[in-house]
Amino acid sequence: MSVAPNRDFLFTDKDFNNIRYLVKKHTGISLSDQKKNMVYSRLSRRLRSLELQSFKEYCCIIESGDSQELVNFTNSITTNLTSFFRENHHFEFLSSTAIPEVLKRNIDTRKIRIWCCASSTGEEPYSIAMTVLESIPRNQSWDIKITATDLDSNVLATAKQGIYPDDRISGINKNRIKQWFWKGKGKHEGSAKVNPSLQNIIDFRQANLLEKWPDDGPFDIVFCRNVVIYFDKPTQRVLFERIANAMYDDSYLFIGHSESLFKVSDRFNLIGQTIYKKL
Repeated sequence: MSVAPNRDFLFTDKDFNNIRYLVKKHTGISLSDQKKNMVYSRLSRRLRSLELQSFKEYCCIIESGDSQELVNFTNSITTNLTSFFRENHHFEFLSSTAIPEVLKRNIDTRKIRIWCCASSTGEEPYSIAMTVLESIPRNQSWDIKITATDLDSNVLATAKQGIYPDDRISGINKNRIKQWFWKGKGKHEGSAKVNPSLQNIIDFRQANLLEKWPDDGPFDIVFCRNVVIYFDKPTQRVLFERIANAMYDDSYLFIGHSESLFKVSDRFNLIGQTIYKKL
């Protein structure tokens, strides 16, 4: 047992292991020993909010199947770090190679289907949407749908709203800002709202990657970035097998800079820096 003297609640190794089990069960995320302080910091807020006296009591609530608290539990544990055009080489490849290939392949259906597996607060799917719309000739009309999912309902609410402080968009090209954002005025000064033309092609929804998925596929392109680093190898194998089954042949998969499909999946070929093509 290890208890910091300045903590409000007793937090034993048994408490931590119980929470790790519940996190793995409900989200698929495997928490390392190094996450113990993070877990205490985030869940102790829930104990205070519910006026509980111990982590044991809190685990009992989660195990009882309390649906609302399970949402709070999930939102507390999941980490959401994102930015517009993060890992920009992916968006350059999307513009130069992936979208042109999709336009050529789907010329008869004129449909483009993309899945962003971890929407977070929306910066990634909006970056995808900007890139896609910029890559389609103006004289062509296409049915575009970007399915943007996340486990955390709080960040999805922010994503749907599409309003960001100016410092969140400061790294975007000025021409893009002018085209795709409405600058706030008056009481909204200091913030910007995404152009509705981007929101119109994105469907934000909550989804657990280990459970039922959206029925919007097959997908031409999948972004599953900085997600599987939280999963163990067996879970990763299952996840990428399911992702492959939800994609067209020769479609593209983008994963995070610290992730790899090596000894995880043989359904994809590595063709660039964390860029894969389905066999």
